[in-house]
Amino acid sequence: MVVELSDEARQLIALFETETDVTVRDCLIDDESDRVIYVVKAGQMADAIGPGGMAVEQVEAEIDREIKLVEDADTAPAFVANALAPAAVYNVTVSENSDTVAYVEVAQEDRGVAIGKGGKNIDAARKLASRHFDIDGIELT
Repeated sequence: MVVELSDEARQLIALFETETDVTVRDCLIDDESDRVIYVVKAGQMADAIGPGGMAVEQVEAEIDREIKLVEDADTAPAFVANALAPAAVYNVTVSENSDTVAYVEVAQEDRGVAIGKGGKNIDAARKLASRHFDIDGIELT
């Protein structure tokens, strides 16, 4: 699936890759929450965060926005689980009827984390899942 990026997203990807030496697969600019969401190549999350979070903090200071990192995955269920982290996701089932919906089983105590303030986390997960796996919606169970 091809993800189209704005010029601003391309610039933010170049900056993050230069500062962290990781491969960024996608960049979603969330103006409502004043943050940037990077999808990093699987296996490179530790490098993207840096020792004690230093790499992320440095880029956050440069762009003056919060950063959320999502680790890429080969399958839709794994990708959705990663997009909802740090919520504890027990299971993801993708149903392909008239719409493609990911049903996500989340620990009760982590529902708030998965949804996020004002729904920002689940909205970002929905956008990313749509961009990468043509998923029409995410429902928590």
